[in-house]
Amino acid sequence: MQVWTREIWPGGEVMGKAEYHLSRAELEEGWLALAPPSKSTGEVHCVVIRNPDGTRSQPSRATLDPKLGLVGDRWSAGSAKPTMQIAVMRTDVAHLIANGQPPALFGDNLLIQMDLSSENLPHGTAVRVGTALCVVSTEPHNACNRFAQRFGLPAMAITADKRWRDHHLRGIYLTVLEAGVVSPGDAVVV
Repeated sequence: MQVWTREIWPGGEVMGKAEYHLSRAELEEGWLALAPPSKSTGEVHCVVIRNPDGTRSQPSRATLDPKLGLVGDRWSAGSAKPTMQIAVMRTDVAHLIANGQPPALFGDNLLIQMDLSSENLPHGTAVRVGTALCVVSTEPHNACNRFAQRFGLPAMAITADKRWRDHHLRGIYLTVLEAGVVSPGDAVVV
């Protein structure tokens, strides 16, 4: 299991590096150049557990559970809102925004290569992730101040841009309906 320890600042927050931040123009150009993702099937590229000390672990195998979310993730120790159980982001968008920083820095539990748009995955859509069954949550997954600190204000702005809001560049949330196992390389099926 890989563990990213990145810089830990006061309060135990994992921080990105400003020299990796892209401009709004670079992000828009990169977004528009991305190839259209698959709509009916996708692939898990990364599983990330957010540890209580602020580090991120990338296990080769993890369990998704209806009560615990991603087992071992700090979600179940916090507010544990079921509609925010599993944070998901599209892999190619994450790599564009991270610009060379580790993808685990986002804090999303799953990076998957698949169309996360409202048109393709409306709220309530059932999705098989590895062997787990999940449903797309109604909860919006918006960028926060920590996201802006890690990736820059232009990254926060492009994920909130009305032109692309329905593409969910910041990602979506899933709620686990049936427990199962997920690993990088596993299929994601609508």
